[in-house]
Amino acid sequence: MTDIAEVTASPSPDLLTPDNCAVLFVDHQPQMFFGTGSGDRTAIINSAVGLAKAAKVFDVPVVLSTVAAESFSGPIMPQLAEVFPGQEIVDRTTMNAWEDPAFVEAVKATGRKKIVIAGLWTEVCVVLPALSALAQGYEVYVVTDASGGVTPQAHEHAVQRMIQAGAVPVTWVQVLLELQRDWARGATYVPVTEVVKQHGGAYGLGLVYAQAVIGAHAAG
Repeated sequence: MTDIAEVTASPSPDLLTPDNCAVLFVDHQPQMFFGTGSGDRTAIINSAVGLAKAAKVFDVPVVLSTVAAESFSGPIMPQLAEVFPGQEIVDRTTMNAWEDPAFVEAVKATGRKKIVIAGLWTEVCVVLPALSALAQGYEVYVVTDASGGVTPQAHEHAVQRMIQAGAVPVTWVQVLLELQRDWARGATYVPVTEVVKQHGGAYGLGLVYAQAVIGAHAAG
């Protein structure tokens, strides 16, 4: 039973913070997008870039990875590369990124135990490292709208498989707002609202309207 006397205004340790998570982008590449059919590909690109900018705003460690970039899948999408200029990209031969030593070392180097992961395809290059990381004690959060599968069923079945193993499904806006969590946090207020206006669709337009009508400090 809950002891009311012990209840405090404090966040759950399950919540993502700028200090406890890392974001992994796996195989957002042209050839992978060509085969994606689970949802609108432009929307997936928008969500992936929104997630990248969210990580950038809060200085969350990021690991970028591709598979067979030169021989088959092509380079990481330029929109991601532009958010993290000069950052090393771990290219692999393995479909399961968690079987690539350089990738795992990059994740370990972040020092974080909460992993936020997005990628293509959900049923292969997301589910395989997600299950592998879970098996080794990591907490995994799957950004479903920044990921895509070959078919809607493939994407959904992969998400359900990860949930059953203990992963948590999230969306990119959810990650952004969970990292901000308080509109009184002035250092990131403007950058967060700019990301929302650029990538938040109708929510972003609503924020543009609110700031124009109510004032510059209208909260999201």
